[in-house]
Amino acid sequence: MSHGGEGRRRFRSWLLSGLIDDHGSHQGPHAQVVRKPHSWWRVMCLSGVDYFSTLGYQPAIAALAAGLLSPFATIVLVLLTLAGALPVYRRVARESPHGSGSIAMLEHLLPWWTGKIFVLVLLGFAATDFMITITLSASDATAHAVENPFAPSWFSGNEVPITLVLISALAFIFLRGFKEAIGVAVILVAAYLALNVAVIIAATVRVAHSPVVITDWWAALTAQHSNPWLAAAFALIVFPKLALGLSGFETGVAVMPQIRGDKGDTEERPLGRIVGAKRLLTAAALTMSVFLLSSSFLTTLLIPQHEFQPGGKANGRALAYLAHEYLGPVWGTLYDVSTIAILWFAGASAMAGLLNLVPRYLPRFGMAPQWARAVRPLVLVFTAIAFFVTIIFQADVDAQGGAYATGVLVLISSASVAVTISALRKRQRGAFIAFLLVTLAFLYTTVLNIFERPDGLRIASFFIAGILVVSLISRMRRSFEVRAQSVTLDAQALEFVREDAVRGKIRVIAVEPHIGQIPDYKRKILEARRDSLFPRNAPPILLQVRVTDTSDFEEDLVVEGSTLHGYRVLRVSSGNIPNTIAAVLFAIRDETSVVPEVYFRWTESNPISNMLKFLFVGSGEIAPMTREVIREAESDIRRRPTVHVS
Repeated sequence: MSHGGEGRRRFRSWLLSGLIDDHGSHQGPHAQVVRKPHSWWRVMCLSGVDYFSTLGYQPAIAALAAGLLSPFATIVLVLLTLAGALPVYRRVARESPHGSGSIAMLEHLLPWWTGKIFVLVLLGFAATDFMITITLSASDATAHAVENPFAPSWFSGNEVPITLVLISALAFIFLRGFKEAIGVAVILVAAYLALNVAVIIAATVRVAHSPVVITDWWAALTAQHSNPWLAAAFALIVFPKLALGLSGFETGVAVMPQIRGDKGDTEERPLGRIVGAKRLLTAAALTMSVFLLSSSFLTTLLIPQHEFQPGGKANGRALAYLAHEYLGPVWGTLYDVSTIAILWFAGASAMAGLLNLVPRYLPRFGMAPQWARAVRPLVLVFTAIAFFVTIIFQADVDAQGGAYATGVLVLISSASVAVTISALRKRQRGAFIAFLLVTLAFLYTTVLNIFERPDGLRIASFFIAGILVVSLISRMRRSFEVRAQSVTLDAQALEFVREDAVRGKIRVIAVEPHIGQIPDYKRKILEARRDSLFPRNAPPILLQVRVTDTSDFEEDLVVEGSTLHGYRVLRVSSGNIPNTIAAVLFAIRDETSVVPEVYFRWTESNPISNMLKFLFVGSGEIAPMTREVIREAESDIRRRPTVHVS
């Protein structure tokens, strides 16, 4: 082999290995299988690098959107956080305790292709949320670096290259291997929140020494908004622009497997983990609410409004502005370093979320290429997308806020819908009414945000369209795979195949899913003997696939044997007939060491329509499809089950 060929082989081996174990579980902060679970408050820090890091830009975005009304708009945000998002996600934690979040709830609530397509759309919005988290956080980290008084002069004007370097460093970490992040997250969150407390205390002292700033603000506010009802209406209208302060809830339930449960916990009923997750969500929401209210009020009082505008010193970094103003350049720089670190690490959490989300759903749906189970190719794809988004938005925090808010609000709205449907199905009238009101509030917020800032929907639409196109192509390309993850033959089925294996031949006749009477079985056997030269004295085994959800791709098959009207029948339920027949034949071969034979009849339908039926409803022309699945799966002709068709 040439050195070039050997190098390509090694590169491919490195690229397709990574952070996915044999079960497809991500080994980063959102891993499903956790070797060392942690206390809920430590895991809160892991989700907090995303949630708490929004303090780096949230007060400035609120001031830019609402102006002098920023504190009142923030009050609306806090109320919806504590009375809306928090109860919703506490219920999500109870009903989806394995890290799948609200998307998994909706997948189970909506059957067949409706559920799959809806999940794909939600994945598009989730990708928008996580991807913009990476680019927005890196952009804001760059803004804090550029505005620091000790920063080199060449930083200014090079925001895009600096942001791309930060994203590249993030990708480098994941390409090398992402280790347990909770210890780092605890340190970052503790340092960052402590510095924020110091800034808020210093700003509060300043206000206490100069209470005139309160009267000046109130006078300016009443001059702009003399009618309190109109002011309240304006606060409600601009509130959706503050929706970034709601980020982190979906991440909070995604990290649930990291939480240490009780000794009596089981995978089916992890009650201790659920309690810990509820504490995590509640503590994070309360902590963030206090910081949002205090920071919004103080930054509005102490920072001139023009400094929040693009190009202003407080644009995208209001608390950093106060840190430099009232704690001095040294402590201000320390605050900047802490902010840059947590914003950058928020991107790491978002990248881990993407790497957990995509392999969890798309390969299982048959809607992703095989390499989507490996982390490193996905890291390269996501990094390229992040580069593109950063360049398009020119690393502008304000410009990306709409796209980020859209992703966040759609996910929270979908979670609200999921828990509302759950309450309705369980006939919990009070919970249903409460969650319905919350759902309406979030839907209003989402629609208004999309109307005010349609760029977020446009970006999400690109992600959704990309996922749908890739999913459709992948589903078609993977159509001829043996989709079964496992095949189990029950005792009666094993007895049938072993009985024939002793004779040296196992002959199976495929029968239609709907037949079940004596004349039907007799007709199938007579047709096989007449048209396919089925030996007259050979005992047949009839194989019947009962079609279930045709949108399923990966399945665990259970083959049940029974004697019906004197005939030996194997029955199995699946969403796809040809692939299931192939899987059962392979299972029989592996169980008995005898290569089985299967007998079919041709159908009379149009071959094009049969192909479409095979791709989307798992039926169509069964015989050639089964043979192609067998050919693709087994390269050794001698070990392939023989297909007879007439």
